[in-house]
Amino acid sequence: MTIIGTLIPFTRAECTRDSLKYAADLYLGSQNSGLIQEIFSSVTYVQNNKTIPITDSILKQAMSIAHNKTIVDTTTCATYTEVIITDPSNPHVIGTQIHHTVSNGTSKPTLIDSIVTGPGDWLFNATKTLAYITGESWDPIPASAQDTRTTLKSAADAYLDLWGNPDAPVPWGTPCTRLEGSAYTGKGAPDDSCAIGIPGGEQPPNTNRRYVVDEGMGSVSVLVDFGAMRSGAPDSHEFRLEGGRLRYVHTMTVMTTGTAS
Repeated sequence: MTIIGTLIPFTRAECTRDSLKYAADLYLGSQNSGLIQEIFSSVTYVQNNKTIPITDSILKQAMSIAHNKTIVDTTTCATYTEVIITDPSNPHVIGTQIHHTVSNGTSKPTLIDSIVTGPGDWLFNATKTLAYITGESWDPIPASAQDTRTTLKSAADAYLDLWGNPDAPVPWGTPCTRLEGSAYTGKGAPDDSCAIGIPGGEQPPNTNRRYVVDEGMGSVSVLVDFGAMRSGAPDSHEFRLEGGRLRYVHTMTVMTTGTAS
């Protein structure tokens, strides 16, 4: 596996939206080319909740990316990127958090944490997923209308708590649509609901939660061990809130053990 050298121009100790987004773009370039950028050569790489050498990861495969979307967390110095590959010979839907560390006045990526889904995973169909996502609006939210970091994280936690607590205070919105793999609850109606088919009660908890929160996009990414499937299936949930209420939910859940290829 070739690792190519590219330096990221991090010149400030604090994490900026531009520098974090630039690193996410380098990650996308690595996936597109199959050539891992040097800036990632020493990161801890986690794929489907297992730490592996980055040279054994999905990034070693050149893939044509049909869709990507990145949210940026300048508070914790992290990003989350949603990636869709529709190549019929090797389709994937991937959710990746990149976490950075500030040291000696510079910031650099130190952890790539990816949920990689493919054929055989929960409700997987990359082409259908892409079609639904391209019909959604994830525009930036005006500063005067943005929800707080606490509001966003609390909404995500309440939703993920439903499996053990049916009374969790989820701020359901209307309309709201959930994309679960390639299954979509939206019908384009004003009363579309994200609450359809959500189990409640005595379910195993969703643990090992890792967060990326972007107030400007009204979005929060949570990677979890999904307790109700496979005794803790690798899983990604991304939420979009508008006006304090859920608008979109995107999920991907790994049901197989060989999704990296």
